[in-house]
Amino acid sequence: MTEAPARPDALLPSVTPVRFLAEDGSPADFRAGYAEPPVALLREAYRRMIIGRRFDTQATALTKQGRLAVYPSSRGQEACQIGAVLALRDTDWVFPTYRESMALVARGLDPVEVLTLLRGDWHCGYDPKAARTAPQCTPLATQTLHATGLAFAEKRQGRDTVVLAFIGDGATSEGDFHEALNFAAVFNAPVIFLVQSNGYAISVPLSKQSAAPALSYKGIGYGVRSEQVDGNDPVAMLAVLQAAVEHARSGNGPFLIEAHTYRMEAHTNADDATRYREDEEVQRWLGRDPMARLEKHLRDLGALSEEDMAAWTAEAEAKAADLRTRMNAEPVVAPMDLFAHVFAEPTSQLREQQEMLAAELDAEER
Repeated sequence: MTEAPARPDALLPSVTPVRFLAEDGSPADFRAGYAEPPVALLREAYRRMIIGRRFDTQATALTKQGRLAVYPSSRGQEACQIGAVLALRDTDWVFPTYRESMALVARGLDPVEVLTLLRGDWHCGYDPKAARTAPQCTPLATQTLHATGLAFAEKRQGRDTVVLAFIGDGATSEGDFHEALNFAAVFNAPVIFLVQSNGYAISVPLSKQSAAPALSYKGIGYGVRSEQVDGNDPVAMLAVLQAAVEHARSGNGPFLIEAHTYRMEAHTNADDATRYREDEEVQRWLGRDPMARLEKHLRDLGALSEEDMAAWTAEAEAKAADLRTRMNAEPVVAPMDLFAHVFAEPTSQLREQQEMLAAELDAEER
């Protein structure tokens, strides 16, 4: 018997983005039926956000010192990055874009290994299988197909793994994104698509790429449960993400989340954001800082002390100092690694080049 499709109204996102905290950190009531996360989880989120922002600042500084070729900052998007990691189990999978370095560090990956790709040393500095974290993806939306395929494979093998794919608003205009949504819905894959809608695809504003009332409505046509949330509200982000994970893990299929947020820095250190956005806009978003909102909320609850702040800030500084020290050490590279992982079966031209380099290195050693 064919399963009846879900009713359209059961798939629709909230008309107003889900919000637990107002921009000043005071309570807001656009909860749309989502449960507030436990205070202990909110405290852990704030701790990781402090560490994450300090990591982001340090990584940005490393580009100016020539230690990184490029770095896409995620300052301002801490609630999305940290919330996603905290909502998942260690056994779940993450498929990041190039902007998720903060999320990967919060997931427990070695910061130096995370930055290896951006330093240009290697294709991926960590073991994706061991970390259950795919390599950071630069091509837009291709990782959504990979995430969907892995989620379907895990389901076929009887495991309750959930897969989360990060994506930017610009990538929702790519065909791969729509193919992934359709496949995930048809095969009921336990995958979450987290769209961090930060207003720009590099310099192209959202209004120039989509006329949809919200990007979260793009899931409806494929039969995907969708939601939109204030991406600068850490409480709302955790609430919606936890619900999405439970939805997927319980066998109810994919979930699309649009998080309305903003990147405070330029697209990367190579970008000049002043050419396409006004300072007034940036200042307006500074007033919506996710960390300031959560700090006020925790203080109002009596769940955050000065001792906590001092300890977590010291922890963040220690981690930043360790990262700085290890990134300032020259990496040891093996020239012959140039030929590793290029083709499964090397071509004759590649073998010829390999032999030529090996001969040159051998001559230098004599």
